[in-house]
Amino acid sequence: MRVLIVDDHTLVRAGLSRLLQGFAGVDVCAEASNAEQAVDLAALHRPEIVLMDLSLPGRSGLDAMSAILGALPATRVVMMSMHDDASHVRDALERGAAGFVVKDAAPMELELALRTAAGGEVFLSPRLSSKMMAPLFGREKPVGVAALSPRQRQILAQIGRGFSSKEIAADLGISVKTVETHRARMMEALGCRRATDLLLLAARHERELD
Repeated sequence: MRVLIVDDHTLVRAGLSRLLQGFAGVDVCAEASNAEQAVDLAALHRPEIVLMDLSLPGRSGLDAMSAILGALPATRVVMMSMHDDASHVRDALERGAAGFVVKDAAPMELELALRTAAGGEVFLSPRLSSKMMAPLFGREKPVGVAALSPRQRQILAQIGRGFSSKEIAADLGISVKTVETHRARMMEALGCRRATDLLLLAARHERELD
């Protein structure tokens, strides 16, 4: 099984490569740090599996997946993310993903995801499966802005008012790093690729955040 790893963090790619090389019958044929590299390397190496991070600089992992599947329909793409947002999982599956795993998954879970995808089936991390099934049993959780934590909603409201991370940190009595961490998590959870997207979203939902 030849695997292409796509992640914009060098250490993550290195760790995944070492991990995957330890799986029987798995060969890491290439590594990419962005969507453009992923598409080019997939065309060059024609891997059976692409292990793709959802959040990439520039074009997203979903965009890269669509391009790869358009050129190599037999290739199977397993998406990865730090977060377990059901809307992202649904979007990935609708676009043709053969699996979706959270980045804190155990090595055994990742190996199972790759082998399941290679076998022509779809794999979801158990945590994601329970989230996807919840609506069927009347336990649907809030999504979008409604799903943010109280602190994140507080920070998002201030972003909408044009405050900088430094100003928000001073006002809330937290560190700038904490504000930036919340900002990054909100961008991924809300599907924002750029800081301006988050600002526009905050402005649109101003009343909900008050």
